[in-house]
Amino acid sequence: MDFFSRLDRREFVGTTAALIGAAALPTLLPQAAFAQSAAPQAGKDYMVLNKPASVEAPAGKIEVVEFFWYSCPHCNAFEPAFERWAKAVPADVVVHRVPVSFRDDFLPQQKLYYALEAMGKVDELHVKVFNAIHVEHLPINRDGTIIDWVAKQGVDKARFTETFNSFSVNAKARRATQLQDQYKVEGVPALGIAGRYYTDGQMSGNMDRALQTANFLIAQARKGT
Repeated sequence: MDFFSRLDRREFVGTTAALIGAAALPTLLPQAAFAQSAAPQAGKDYMVLNKPASVEAPAGKIEVVEFFWYSCPHCNAFEPAFERWAKAVPADVVVHRVPVSFRDDFLPQQKLYYALEAMGKVDELHVKVFNAIHVEHLPINRDGTIIDWVAKQGVDKARFTETFNSFSVNAKARRATQLQDQYKVEGVPALGIAGRYYTDGQMSGNMDRALQTANFLIAQARKGT
């Protein structure tokens, strides 16, 4: 198992700066390392939820949720692979990102993601947020520093501030935390599939294999099994 495949919930006891310092830790293993492995097994490579989680995907679509935290070094390392995977999913798969909140001080970054989403800026700035935190080592983790950073990216500061503090963004952050709890997320990055299945790097062995597990579970959901 790749020990560095996720940031476990129990690790959230240090400061954000200390966690950012771990950004260079390896996350993904070469594809060949598990190309010949057996099919994923319930209870080992993934978990079947006792109670289905909420889904937003329309009927006939299979929802995949990526749980992440902007300050998580493993989420930063996983992002390019996840982005490539998300762009290649079949037409019946809907992919959502969901920022987690394991502590109250995660809320500003939850609101950052949903404010960017509301303003249609995710494609433009999502990866830049990761880069600012993990490469430039900027403290983008509080309301003020977030708003100032986004304004420096050419976004209207007043409009972003209003969106960031809006009822709808706060409501989405609350729903994100509820969904995180429904999926019993214990570390990030992690994946929820069809409101029924959960996997992460610890269960699958690493996040590259977690994507393979997700492909398997998408097929299971498609068959209704």
